[in-house]
Amino acid sequence: MSTLDDLPIREDLRGQVPYGAPQLDVPVSLNVNENTYGIPEAVALSIIEKLAKATVSLNRYPDREFIELRTQLAGFLGHDLSANQVWAANGSNEILQQLFSAFGGPGRVALSFSPTYSMYPNIARITLTKYVEKPRNADFSLDLNQVVRQIQDVEPDIVIFCAPNNPTGTSLSLELIEAAYSVSKGIVVVDEAYSEFSNNPSALGLLPGRPRLVISRTMSKAFAFAGARLGYLAADPAVVDAMRIVRLPYHLSALTQAAASAALEHSNLLLENVERIKRQRDRIIAATSYWGLSPYPSDANFVLVGGFSDSQLVFDQLLRAGVLVRNVGIPHTLRITAGTEAETTKLLAELALLLD
Repeated sequence: MSTLDDLPIREDLRGQVPYGAPQLDVPVSLNVNENTYGIPEAVALSIIEKLAKATVSLNRYPDREFIELRTQLAGFLGHDLSANQVWAANGSNEILQQLFSAFGGPGRVALSFSPTYSMYPNIARITLTKYVEKPRNADFSLDLNQVVRQIQDVEPDIVIFCAPNNPTGTSLSLELIEAAYSVSKGIVVVDEAYSEFSNNPSALGLLPGRPRLVISRTMSKAFAFAGARLGYLAADPAVVDAMRIVRLPYHLSALTQAAASAALEHSNLLLENVERIKRQRDRIIAATSYWGLSPYPSDANFVLVGGFSDSQLVFDQLLRAGVLVRNVGIPHTLRITAGTEAETTKLLAELALLLD
């Protein structure tokens, strides 16, 4: 049997490994920032009904422009957005890959700020875009003046911010985004995958008059829709035109469009659990802080907890107890998704036993 080394694969891909968090069958899975509350029955029935209707015509290609879904997404986002300012794809990762395909590529540079979402360098590598990471402050915040200087020094074609930042949960001010945009020659992408959990205003309000600003969103987190794979962006219509050039034909299946449409019709019901999740997030922060650990402030649905002398040992011990969290590689830390009240209680109970 051959290996990758035996194939004429691109040289820059040799030695690389696929991205992916562990997918393990455990009682409490809190490692990939899913909404663990699941889909309410009323929403599930509505999705099934729309899927059934779509199934009858699966012999035909789906609506290539998915105008109905884009209209719904624009209505959900508000800010007087129209369908021609919205685009969707199979998860926000595909949105980002399309953006890098259109505005990155050979001879072009993307800039971000580490630690941040680990798919950014992967997407840059896939699209042959040079990727530059500048370090965050010790508390994982960003200094406005420093960011401005770094953009001026690097002169990137893409600047990408994760807001709130994954894996740290750090919030991002609109003032910093405005400043970054004002000195950037390329596009500025604000990845708002966790925006619904944030107490800070969305960057959507900054879109008017900024044709190079892009706001990326997903239905995977707050909507409890990770398995459906629906990401989307809001931007100037010209950015949407660029997405059409690099997308694959009929990239968004009829079934995905139908399921997402049904979910958006019940957005209020699906988002009811956001406040419950935020309460569990704050429970994790309060408990771990009381125990002498160092949880970082979080504006998302997870907490990066520092202060572990051996984070991998704690990870392994929690896993043996049936609780899966995430070791993201930041020394002495673990990232913990805020789950249901019962899941959080189980997590905290097991962690308390390990720390005792």
